[in-house]
Amino acid sequence: MLTTKYSHDMDINCPHSYYPRPQFKRESFLCLNGSWELGYTDTLELTEDISYDRRITVPFPHESLLSGIGSAVPEGKILAYRREVEIPEGFIRARTFLHFGAVDQICRVYVNGALKGENEGGYLPFSVDITEEARLGKFSVAVLVKDELDTDYTYGKQTKKRGGMWYTTISGIWQTVWIESLPEKYIEGIKIEPHSEGVRLTVRGGERDKLLCLESGEKFSFSGDTADIRPGTLRPWSPEDPYLYSFTLESGEDIIESYFAIRTLDIRPHGEYNRIFLNGKPIIMNGLLDQGYYPDGLFLPATEEGYLDDIKLAKSLGYNMLRKHIKIEPMIFYHLCDREGILVLQDMVNNGRYSFLRDTALPTVGMQRIGDSLLNRGKKAREIFIDQMKRTAEHLFNTPSVVYYTVFNEGWGQFRADDAYRIIKEVDPTRIIDSTSGWFRQRLSDVDSRHVYFKKLKAKSRSGAPLVISEFGGYSHRVEGHLFGSKNYGYRTYTDRDEFCKALTELYENEVIPMKDLGASVFVYTQLSDVEDETNGLVTYDREVVKVDPEALRRVMEPLYKV
Repeated sequence: MLTTKYSHDMDINCPHSYYPRPQFKRESFLCLNGSWELGYTDTLELTEDISYDRRITVPFPHESLLSGIGSAVPEGKILAYRREVEIPEGFIRARTFLHFGAVDQICRVYVNGALKGENEGGYLPFSVDITEEARLGKFSVAVLVKDELDTDYTYGKQTKKRGGMWYTTISGIWQTVWIESLPEKYIEGIKIEPHSEGVRLTVRGGERDKLLCLESGEKFSFSGDTADIRPGTLRPWSPEDPYLYSFTLESGEDIIESYFAIRTLDIRPHGEYNRIFLNGKPIIMNGLLDQGYYPDGLFLPATEEGYLDDIKLAKSLGYNMLRKHIKIEPMIFYHLCDREGILVLQDMVNNGRYSFLRDTALPTVGMQRIGDSLLNRGKKAREIFIDQMKRTAEHLFNTPSVVYYTVFNEGWGQFRADDAYRIIKEVDPTRIIDSTSGWFRQRLSDVDSRHVYFKKLKAKSRSGAPLVISEFGGYSHRVEGHLFGSKNYGYRTYTDRDEFCKALTELYENEVIPMKDLGASVFVYTQLSDVEDETNGLVTYDREVVKVDPEALRRVMEPLYKV
């Protein structure tokens, strides 16, 4: 069984104990990660006959090694988590909430035996009000979770029969569980909209009068919900200079810590092509597909250092971007991207049934234009996808590193992409929208997005929109002693490391860099790390062996950024 070095540094009593919302931070924080009782039952109803005969380490998913379980949920069974909570003295204020970073797929939350809330999904946070129970000082929490990998819900690359480009399923709680207590009038949320001279801040909730204090000492008082914050010194955020303005926001008895960045993003003509501009300058986004899988924690690294090292590795290799592929990470990942200066192309998580013939085989040989009004036609699946898409855009709105959303990838779950484009543009008009990454392009998209694996990179935009090579490469090189198993998946295989490095260098020199002069603005190489059977990463699945020479690859990349 592969493990990572991060597991040796993990606090088994309370893993991932950092504050889970870096842009909405309060002093009130009681982390409930660690050991929970675990049992299995047959319904989502809490009954007294559930036998909690095992223990599981939260927040790692049931199937992961780090959870202490490391196996699939018994067929047809419901996960039942339970733990006792004791509130520290002085913690309780007027309102108390129990928060969940993410639970996959359908869950109910009980406190002292009473149903307090339920959630459907698997990738986004939710909260329940436990004000009355928290006043007791001690209480029990039970979480019942049903996960049958229902494809009406967003599920990404999870599958019950893993292999190839499909990975081990995950179930149950897989992000931080925590409690906070707030004054009666509290700040419910903030929205940060950057512009060239500062940000527009919108505040939900709290008292009418508010005070924002920058770390520099500048103060901005305002009444009502909105304020235009213009710092005396302007320092735009970029991968080369990822400057963040830290601030505190006071509203009555409530205080939060947060940060913003000044950056603009748009599409403009540049020479004979339209290109993506960051802070008024054309930019080449050159990055890696990032699946966000780890051999011991599956959907989570053992510690946040796992995220940080992936980000730093990408930058050390000469890349300025990661495409977060069909997965939404805990907010700490996006915070580290903000801080370290890596652009993020964020995929929506797909649902609906996948067809190898329609979604992979035929498009690979050239059938890439079909209508999508009758695809993924189930009403429930469509409603769930649109709801999750909107909530994802709202959830990540304040994150400066996230500059681009992919709505549908290679046709999986695709339907009415033009309608989806209009909806997400209404929620977030500030970011680049790639409606159909790979193929099955419809009319509306900010970019012309292509996947090229079995042909040479040679294309021009068909629509006049910036050209995006949103997947390419996939070269496989196996490193013995660092493999998940005996099977192998990749698009071209090299047994010798030197041959692998030479092929990668020639790919960039002979195909990628010339594409820049044909109007391409974005390049996404597959991929950052090996994932289970896939051995096409630039680092092994256990993050132990980098397969290339960072300095040499960085030199190869240099001409790509000269626009």
